[in-house]
Order: sequence, then C-alpha cells, then structure tokens
Amino acid sequence: MGSSATLANQPETYNYGVVRQFAIMTIFWGIVGMFVGVWIASQLIWPELNFEIPWLSYGRLRPVHTNTVIFAFGGSALFATSYYVVQRTCQTRLFSDKLAAFTFWGWQIALFAGFITLPMGYTSTKEYAEYEWPIDILITLVWVSYAVVFFGTIVKRRVRHIYVANWFYGSFILTIAVLHIFNNLQLPVSLWKSYSAYAGAQDAMVQWWYGHNAVGFFLTTSFLGMMYYFVPKQAERPIYSYRLSIVHFWALAFTYMWAGPHHLHYTSLPDWTQALGMVFSLILLAPSWGGMINGIMTVSGAWHKLRTDPILKFLVTALSFYGMATFEGSMMAIRSVNALSHYTDWTVGHVHVGALGWVAMIIFGSFYYMVPRLYGRKTMASPQAVELHFWLATIGVVLYITSMWVAGVMQGLMWRATGDDGTLTYAFVETVKATYPLYTIRMIGGLFFLSGMFLMAWNTYRTIKGQPKPNPVVYLQNPDAIDPKLVGPAKPATGSVQAA
Repeated sequence: MGSSATLANQPETYNYGVVRQFAIMTIFWGIVGMFVGVWIASQLIWPELNFEIPWLSYGRLRPVHTNTVIFAFGGSALFATSYYVVQRTCQTRLFSDKLAAFTFWGWQIALFAGFITLPMGYTSTKEYAEYEWPIDILITLVWVSYAVVFFGTIVKRRVRHIYVANWFYGSFILTIAVLHIFNNLQLPVSLWKSYSAYAGAQDAMVQWWYGHNAVGFFLTTSFLGMMYYFVPKQAERPIYSYRLSIVHFWALAFTYMWAGPHHLHYTSLPDWTQALGMVFSLILLAPSWGGMINGIMTVSGAWHKLRTDPILKFLVTALSFYGMATFEGSMMAIRSVNALSHYTDWTVGHVHVGALGWVAMIIFGSFYYMVPRLYGRKTMASPQAVELHFWLATIGVVLYITSMWVAGVMQGLMWRATGDDGTLTYAFVETVKATYPLYTIRMIGGLFFLSGMFLMAWNTYRTIKGQPKPNPVVYLQNPDAIDPKLVGPAKPATGSVQAA
C-alpha cells in the first residue's frame, strides 16, 4: 500500500478536545434516544402513556427516537472515533481545529433543533430524513466542513500509507453527502414546511435509495471503519487479511448502492427495479460476511482474552450481530420472503439486530477502549461495570430481537391465513391482541439496554474524574511506521507495508 517512511519528524500533539466533546455527547444522546425508544415501546402496551398530549403521541415520538439514535448517538460516535482514528493513523493533528469545532457545535444545534421540531409535527415525512429544510441546510454545512477536516488531515498525513479504516470513514462521508443532498431537494413554502422535488414512484425510489444507503453507509461502512481500528488494537493482533479488507471495501461500496428497491417490493415501482434491488441485496451477503469473518479472525491467537476482556466481548459480539443482520437482510430482500415479512414486526427486529447488536455494541467496545486514553487514564474506572454493561446489553438485544422475530412471523402468517371460502381467518385486531405479550418482552429488553447506557455514563464520569497519569498529552514519538497492532510487524523505513 506504499512506503511507510516518515514525511516529517517534528513532534506534534493531537486534537483530543473535539473528540472528548463528541464522545460525551454520544453517551448523552444514547440515553435520550433509547429512553424515548423504551417510552414509545411502552405506549404500545399502555397507550395512555401519551397523556393525550400531541407532542407525546407515538407518531411524533417515533421519528424522534430513530433520528436521535441514528444521527445523534451514532453520528456523534462516528465524529468522535473518525477524528481519533484519522489522527492516530495519519500521525498528525486535525486539519483545522476551528472547522472541527464548528462540526461539533453545528451538529449539536441541528440535533437539538430536530429534537424540538419533530414532536411539534414539523416533518418532511421521509424515513430517516424527517428534518425540515432549515435543519437540512445546517447539516449540509456541517458535513462539508467534516469532509474538509477529515480529508485535509489525510492530505497532511505524516506517513504515506492510508490505513484501511480511513477508507471506510472517507466513503461514508462522501456517500452520505450525496444521499443527503439529493434526497432532500425540496421546495420550501414556509419556515418549517416544504414539499419534495420528486413525485409519486420517483419520490419513493429516491427515498429508499437514500434510506437503505443511510443504513449501508451511515450505519455499516462507517462502523466498519471503527471495527478495523479498534478490534486489532484491543486484540493486540494484526488484521487477519489486509487484502480482504480492501476487497471488502470496494465490494461494499459498489453493491450497497443498488439494494434500496428491496424496500419497495409489491409496490408501483417497476418490476425490473425491484428485481435489481433483490439481486444486489443477495450479492451483498458475500462482502458483508467477508468483512465480518475478517474482523472475527483478527482475534485468532487471542481467543483466550474473551474470558476476561469485556471490551473484546463487545467488539466480537458486535461482529457476530453484523453477520446476523446482513444475512437476514439479504434473505428478507427475496420477494417471496418479503411477502411474509413486510409491514410486520420482523422488520423492526431486523433493524434492531443491526442498530443495537451491531452499531451500539461496536460503539460501546470502541468507547471503552478510547475514553480512558482521551483522558490520560489506563482503563475505565470500573472494569466490572464494563462487564456488567456487556451482559445487560446482550440480554436486552436478545429479548428485543427474538420477541420481534416471533411477532413478525406470527403477524405475517395470521394476515395471509384464509378459510375454505377464501375469507380472512383473523381480524386485524386479533393479530394486535396476539402480539401484545411480545411487545411486553420487547419493552423489557429495551429497559435492559437503557440501563446499560446509564451504567456506561456513570463509568465514564468516574473515569473522567479519576486521577490522571503524569503526562496525558500524547506526542508523536515514533511516526516511522504504522502501528504493528493494526497491520503486523513494522518494516524498515526503506521498505513497504506488506498487505497481509
């Protein structure tokens, strides 16, 4: 991948200030977003929890939950880890401290604005893109600044090699910019109301081109960048196959873009478009599992650490759920399977295999590695609390997804059941009644997961307040080679980094 010879030798400090800010807000937004999720899950059991207040109705709080968990919790985590990783692997300070600070404050303002306006009923009605046009413009400005900071840092790197995690982060930044701009082309008619530039089937197709690739790049490719840095670091092993990581990158980048139409099976979308989405969704399984296997096999030679290392447990479990979610997604894209699963809670279960099992778990593991180092500590204040958090999160995910899988399959079968005379066997209200106990299990699983978030916040607070080491500022003492824990033993300065 090029020479690892040093481009500069003077020591330089990293900008950890903005990373700390994003890390703290990640935990804050995680608590808020998951609390809203548990609340609306409880409303499906006890509808009176909306207190007959429009702001607190399920229809208004549901997009608050999805946007807060995806963009506030997940997005802030991506800003934090990408700024941390790009500095460590490029061995240079962020390109612009001021622009980095703008990305933090601009992003938080956009999130707070969305958190206020969505309960008020101001929404574009597009899934995962409900924010209205003033917030969309602010997000665009923040995102352009983010790209300048990230790619500017890569340009000024002190080593020739661009580590693979930065490829994944970079593709996520560029792709989300394109998706956000084109899906949110709107005609404003007032300060908080606009109409889409597209109409009918075209609007639906553009929306799910955006919607699935928001999953593909905002919630997958980006977090694979996280995986490719923090798994080797925590396992203290080089990446199992560096070549596979590059193949994984290009295969994902090409195939994910075409998979969106599988959200629109049996609609007015042209049949050839639906078929194209199904085919590419099935092809997508190969690179997805290639990346999952690459991450898990990186732990080869360090499996014994799983007995005692809760951080590695988080990371490996996250990869396992990533494999489950991608297999399930490809299967649900098959038209005959989709005929059973679509519009049921099976889809909700599938989404949360990815959102809780993959995204949240990889965030937890990465943050438990990164946070102590941001504050000059050796470990988290309470390693026992990290272990407890792992089990709370794992039990919560399992309760959540299994209850929704059972509910979804049951709903699909009840909806399509017919008698000998061709009439429906079950009224819709009967499926609601049958699902009720499973909603209770789902809510309990959410409570487990939320309690783990509170435990993480407490542990992080104690870590930040702990006694710092004598010299918490990191200097670039030896920028001659890429970290051997990532890509294997360092080569001589005149050599090259061999793709593993």
